[in-house]
Amino acid sequence: MPGPAARASVRGKSECELKRREGPGKPVKGKLLREHLTSLLSGRGAHLDWKAAFAGIPPKLRGVRPDGMPHSLWELLEHMRIAQWDILEFSRDPKHVSPDWPAGYWPETPEPPSAKAWEKSLKLFARDLTAMQKLAANSKTDLFARIPHGTGQTILREALLVADHNAYHLGQVVLIRRLLGAWKSD
Repeated sequence: MPGPAARASVRGKSECELKRREGPGKPVKGKLLREHLTSLLSGRGAHLDWKAAFAGIPPKLRGVRPDGMPHSLWELLEHMRIAQWDILEFSRDPKHVSPDWPAGYWPETPEPPSAKAWEKSLKLFARDLTAMQKLAANSKTDLFARIPHGTGQTILREALLVADHNAYHLGQVVLIRRLLGAWKSD
């Protein structure tokens, strides 16, 4: 087994290169990494489950910005959906064009246009999160290879970015719900 210095030098190597380095008969830790990634993306462990964060929000509170808060629950949901979609599409489509920053990542109004728009946003968020989980879990996806049309990004980095971004804004969702009196205290 290589020493710490040799193991540290594998940074930036693809999974195929790592498999060759580990040698025949030695298990590759890629499966465990994929399990951890999909768990992190799902909100298990130390992260809040996104479904719990958005469950049971009264329609009249979805577009309210509490005093001192820059966003409503609708704005956060749409921002999370758009950013997650953009990261996913960048990860898998070389022709994808990201929205303009920052305007293209936020809805135009604090209120959802309708209850149907709220439900559609939740469904699209769930769809894209599932797609990112599947991309990360797929053994054919090289988590460590640079995305050819990127500037050094990898699928691993993009999956971690989705998890991190979602966790950050889900914390804001809970705070806003507490300020609005719409969060169950456990």
